[in-house]
Amino acid sequence: MNLLRATATIGGLTLLSRIAGFVRDVLMARFVGAGMAADAFLIAFRLPNLFRALFAEGAFSAAFVPMFARRLGKAEAGEEAREALGLARSFAEDVLSVLLPVLLVFNFVMILAAAPVVWALTGGFPDAGAEKLGLTIDFTRLAFPYLLLISLVSLMGGILNSIGRFWANAAAPLLLNITLIIGLLTFQGDGDIATARGQALFVSLAGIAQFLWLLWSCLRADIRLRLRRPRLTADVRRLLALIGPAALGAGAVQINLLISTALAARFLDEGAVSHLYYADRLNQLPLGLIGIGVGTALLPTMSRLLGADDAPAAIHNQNRAIELVLFLTLPAAAALGIAALPIIRGLFEQGRFLSADSIATARALSAFALGLPAYVLIKVLTPGYHARQDTRMPVKLAVMSMLVNLVANLILIWPFGHVGIALGTALAAWVNAFALWWVLRRRGHLTLDPRLCRALPRLLIACAAMALVLVLLVPLVLPHMSGGLPARSLALALLIASGGVVYLAAARLTGLFTLAELKTQFSRRGKR
Repeated sequence: MNLLRATATIGGLTLLSRIAGFVRDVLMARFVGAGMAADAFLIAFRLPNLFRALFAEGAFSAAFVPMFARRLGKAEAGEEAREALGLARSFAEDVLSVLLPVLLVFNFVMILAAAPVVWALTGGFPDAGAEKLGLTIDFTRLAFPYLLLISLVSLMGGILNSIGRFWANAAAPLLLNITLIIGLLTFQGDGDIATARGQALFVSLAGIAQFLWLLWSCLRADIRLRLRRPRLTADVRRLLALIGPAALGAGAVQINLLISTALAARFLDEGAVSHLYYADRLNQLPLGLIGIGVGTALLPTMSRLLGADDAPAAIHNQNRAIELVLFLTLPAAAALGIAALPIIRGLFEQGRFLSADSIATARALSAFALGLPAYVLIKVLTPGYHARQDTRMPVKLAVMSMLVNLVANLILIWPFGHVGIALGTALAAWVNAFALWWVLRRRGHLTLDPRLCRALPRLLIACAAMALVLVLLVPLVLPHMSGGLPARSLALALLIASGGVVYLAAARLTGLFTLAELKTQFSRRGKR
C-alpha cells in the first residue's frame, strides 16, 4: 500500500505538471509563435535541459539515491535510526561539498563560453544571419543558471525520496511550468523577441523557486546539510564511478534530441526547431502518463518476484504490462497520427502561431506518432533487465539506437525536411524496442504468452476501426478549427470521443479485455 500510495502521489503530480506544461506551450505558441525568437529560446533551453537530464536528474539520482537509502536501511537492520540518519546526512554533505564548487565552475565556464557552444550546436544559423545567433547566445546565458539550481534540487529531492517524502520532489516540475506560465502572462514585452527573452530569464527564476521549495521541504523533514571542505572520500569516489555509466544510458535519448535540434538549426528553414518541439511535446504526453507510470510500477513487482525465484510470474506480469500499454498507446498513436492537423490547429493556432506553422507541426506529429508505441514499450521492456540487475545491456542498446537515429536523420532530412528528423527518431525507437525484446527472448527472460498473442491482432482490428472513423471525421472537423475557443474545444472533444467510443466498442466485440479487467488480472497475478 505504501508503494501504491507513493505511485499515486507521483503520478497525480506528474499529471498536473503535464497539464501545466501543455498550458505553457499553448501560451508560448500564442505569444512567441514558431519563428526566430521561439527557435532561439528552445535551443537555449535545450542546453541546461541536456545536462540536467544527463546528470542532475538522470545519472546523479540513479547513483545517489541507492547509496543514501542503503545507509538509512542499516537502521532497520538494528542500528539506531538517528545514528543511521546522521551517517546518511554526512554522506550527503560530502557529496554537496564536491558537487557545489564543480557546478559553480561549470556554470561560470558555460556562461562565458556560450558563444562558441551555441555556434558549435547550430553552425551559426547559416541561413538566418547573426541576429538569431546573438539571441540564442543571450538566451543561453540567461537560462543556464537553471542547471546549478536544479542539480541542488536533485540532491535534496533524492534525500526526501529516500525517507519516503515523495510528494515534495514530485511537485518541483510543476513549479517550473507555473513560473514560466506566470512569465508569459505578465512579461510579454514588446514583440516575440522580448517575450522569449523574458522566458529565458524566468527559466532561472523557476530554478530558484524549485530550490527554495525543496530547501523548505528538507527543513520541515529536519534535514539540514552543512557545507564542508570538499573531500573525495571513498563513498564520493564510488558515486562518481556510478554516475559515468548511468550518464551514458540517460544520455542516449538526450543526445538524440540534441542531434535533432542541431540538424534542424543548421540545415532547415526558420521555425523547424519550434515545429519539432511542439509536435514532440504532444507525442510525449501519452509516454509520460502511460509508459513511465506502468514501467515504474512494474520494476518493483518484477524484482520482488525474481527475488522469490518466481520467474514465470515475473514474465507473466511483463506480458500483462505489455498488453496494458499497447491497449492504451496504440489508439493514442493512431489518433495523433491521423488527427494531427485538427489537434494542432485546435490547441496552438492563434496569435503568432500561424496556419503554416500548424501544417508543419502536424506533419512532424504524425511522424513522431509512428514511434510512440515503441517509446512506451521501451519503458516496459527495460525493467526486465533492471530487475535482474543488468544495467549494461540497456545502455549498449540505447547507444545503438542513438547511432541509428543519427544515420536516419542524415538520410531523411534531405527529402523530408523536419519531418525526416521525426521519422528518424521514430525508427530509432523501434530499433531500440525490438532489440530490448530480442535480447530478453534470447536469454529466456521474456516469452510472449498465448493471451498476449491473441490480444495483439484484436488490438490492431480495434485500432483500424477507430482509424477509419477518424479518417472520415477529420475533414468534417477541420473547418471548425478556425473558430473561437468554444467551437474548437467542442469539435476536438467530439472527434476524440467518437474515436474512443468506436475503439472500445470494437475491442469489446473482438473479445479484448477492458482496461479494468486488465488491471485486475495484472494485480491478481502479481500477488501470487
